[in-house]
Amino acid sequence: MPTVYPIVPGHEIVGRVTKVGSSVAKFKAGDLAAVGCLVDSDGTCPECRAGFENFCPNLTLTFNSPDKHLGGVTYGGYSDSIVVDQRFVLRVPANLNLSGTAPLLCAGITTYSPMRRWGVAAGKKVGVVGLGGLGHMAVKFARAFGAHVVVFTTSPNKKEDALRLGAHEVVVSRNADEMQKHAESLDFILDAVSADHDINAYINLLRRDGNITIVGAPAKPLGVHAFSLIMRRRSFSGSNIGGIAETQEMLDFCGQHNITSDVEVIPIQKVNEAYERLLKSDVKYRFSIDMASLKSE
Repeated sequence: MPTVYPIVPGHEIVGRVTKVGSSVAKFKAGDLAAVGCLVDSDGTCPECRAGFENFCPNLTLTFNSPDKHLGGVTYGGYSDSIVVDQRFVLRVPANLNLSGTAPLLCAGITTYSPMRRWGVAAGKKVGVVGLGGLGHMAVKFARAFGAHVVVFTTSPNKKEDALRLGAHEVVVSRNADEMQKHAESLDFILDAVSADHDINAYINLLRRDGNITIVGAPAKPLGVHAFSLIMRRRSFSGSNIGGIAETQEMLDFCGQHNITSDVEVIPIQKVNEAYERLLKSDVKYRFSIDMASLKSE
């Protein structure tokens, strides 16, 4: 949607509850809490009733979304406080590092949800395409689910990091011989690449009834060869974040397995520098902003 200025971004938010309203029962002052991409939905549509508030046709995004209660637009977490309906606030496991927890509210649930949807588990062979902000979370989740994890990357220098994050194998996707070794062998592939790429090269790695889900957002349409899907009953799908219950499930899973995002913490004063570095893929693998820096000179 078009950006409405002035804008306060930020939809991966963690902090402590400072005040609660008289009708709030789920939280109290001092609790660790989190807010993700959503702050409201109609609560009555079939999607909401099924627990998929992220697909509600009347959802309210955390920032730059029409505010049905106050008018104007919503403002996000690049701020010293935010007020949110308790239905859209999440509990943070006490053992998790907060700066590494914040990206779980978008990057985490974006990769967790499709793995749950397609049954990633022990005995499955799972591919992760792209080792970035999304991809590195996918590797951690797939490994925690017990799957055999194969990372596909165009960058040979990412092999060591992929193995550190939990991959069992790393394939340089530009190497045709390496790709061929995995032909028709994967149960599930998560494609986290937003650049233009050949999706068919990965579809051909799926076994019968395998699925590839895209969570990256390439600017150009992807050309899919129909017979690559037809001849092995493969499927190609997309996914976006998750509902509130599933997001809480993801956070609890992270607490149980001590999973957080790999982050570099920066003050708000370095946000423009961080953006320039993002364009150069110069971060492993997410920036987290310490909002206390808003009060510094």
